[in-house]
Amino acid sequence: MMDTTTLQFLAAPFAASLILTGIHAYLGVHVVERGVIFVDLSLAQIAALGATIAILLPISNGDPHAPVVYWISLGFTFLGALVFSTLRAKRARIPQEAIIGICYAVASAAAILAMSKATSESEHLKDMLVGNILAVSWPEVGQTALLYGAIGLFHYEYDHSVSTKFWDFLFYASFGFVVTSSVSIAGVLLVFCYLIVPSVAAMLYAESIGKRLAIGWSMGTLVSALGVYLSLRVDLPTGATIVCTFGLVLAIMAAVRPLFPSEERVGAGERDVQTVRR
Repeated sequence: MMDTTTLQFLAAPFAASLILTGIHAYLGVHVVERGVIFVDLSLAQIAALGATIAILLPISNGDPHAPVVYWISLGFTFLGALVFSTLRAKRARIPQEAIIGICYAVASAAAILAMSKATSESEHLKDMLVGNILAVSWPEVGQTALLYGAIGLFHYEYDHSVSTKFWDFLFYASFGFVVTSSVSIAGVLLVFCYLIVPSVAAMLYAESIGKRLAIGWSMGTLVSALGVYLSLRVDLPTGATIVCTFGLVLAIMAAVRPLFPSEERVGAGERDVQTVRR
């Protein structure tokens, strides 16, 4: 059993993980439908590259939490959003996923080159990949909740807009706000897991958007609580533990999927019953 002090220490990180689950599972549904699965990973790496370069600048004094680090990271993310929205076309000769993958690879290599000039290279690399969600504070949780709430409302209002390059840019730009804030809290890999894994798990069991969101949010909440608990009990890095827990839970859900009837089969069975009655 955990004492009161431990629960108070874990309260802010767990609240942050719930906020990450809420916005990323929602955006993940749209990302999967658009067929740009790795856009989050690429934008997250671009944001990490911007933060790495900002930390090396004299204006930041080497402080990863300085406001200038966030704004430079956001600027890099907007640049990536502009590239992805501009190159999207129905009959493009080069698939958009290829461009996204190239951007991820180049941003990763550039970040490694930039970190080679840093005094704490290995520590910064670990923070960039898996973050340090245990260090999140309640003010950060509150600011993140307000930002993500506004972005969620924006997407809810404009989900049915006509797909244009300008709307694509707004989608990726708002996505960039989320990614930039999330990477500073949780790191690149954990942000990617929060976006994609709950959506993929939900697609195994549901067809409608509402049911997919319910499953994704439930899975993200369960995995967040389990990952934080295991990292504390076994004394492991929290971000990496949550990432591995996501993979394990997804594997279990995929393994037991054949035991549950699909919505398509259930719908077909109901139609057959109605036909017989007629």
